[in-house]
Amino acid sequence: MRSLSHLRIALVGFLMGSADVVPGVSGGTIAFICGIYERLLNGIKAFDLTTLRLVLKGDIKAAWTRLPIAFFIALGAGLLTAVLSMAKVLEHLLVSHPAELWSFFFGLVLGSIVLLARETWKWRPVDFVLFAAFAVGTWLLVGMQATQTPPGLPFVFLAGAIAICAMILPGISGSYLLLIMGKYQQVLSAVNDRDIVTIAVFCAGIATGILSFVRVVSWMLNHYRHATLIALTGVMAGALRTLWPWKETLTTRINSAGEEVPLVQVNIMPGAEASIGLAIALAVAGGLAVLLIERLARAEQKVAPQS
Repeated sequence: MRSLSHLRIALVGFLMGSADVVPGVSGGTIAFICGIYERLLNGIKAFDLTTLRLVLKGDIKAAWTRLPIAFFIALGAGLLTAVLSMAKVLEHLLVSHPAELWSFFFGLVLGSIVLLARETWKWRPVDFVLFAAFAVGTWLLVGMQATQTPPGLPFVFLAGAIAICAMILPGISGSYLLLIMGKYQQVLSAVNDRDIVTIAVFCAGIATGILSFVRVVSWMLNHYRHATLIALTGVMAGALRTLWPWKETLTTRINSAGEEVPLVQVNIMPGAEASIGLAIALAVAGGLAVLLIERLARAEQKVAPQS
């Protein structure tokens, strides 16, 4: 049973990694609908000062016991597999079949919103206000045009911290915020050029952001679960703006294969040549995938022990 549980965690990691490759899609959304979101937050929280002290004292066994190592190995294996195997595939689909790809992810997130709303129903008037505030705020945030921030390392550190915070939140894409901050191309170039210093500073920002922000989200879920879930529902609803299938490309970039791919896009209405029927079918498929994943997650939670 544990082996099946770890296999499912690896599959969730694969889905999260695939989602994070696409600017506009959040791996946090996948973690949420797959039922491992709070488990992921609690696992990250275990990397704290107590664990660090145990490591520095040489008590590796005690430090190992505090951490959900098996969970992170399975999740990390899935993430790494997705990045190595799906990055080029998804980049190709973004160029050759963008509307179809965005339609599927649109349905995926829309289905997640329905599930969250069902879990938190019935809503009070204040809940509708909270939902609207976060939905509008996120809608405006993801609609911001890219700005050019200074290329210095302090801004790279800050970009890493902000991007990883977004990836933790279901609905907001960290890579999309990198686009808004004007750091997506710089970080991508650093990876392709093996710029160790820039990559190290960016990773330091990621570590700082994730270790601090998960505590905020976890505390909110523990103390104000109903309100937090409604706020997250609003975040995902506002983030649908980035997943609208029909877009016009304003600027492009050259990917690692030397191909020109979209960088900054705006939403447009579908033209006469658009395959609206196919887009709707793929959106429905995305929504049904969410329902299937959620049912599997609930079934496993009833019979499988936590690792």
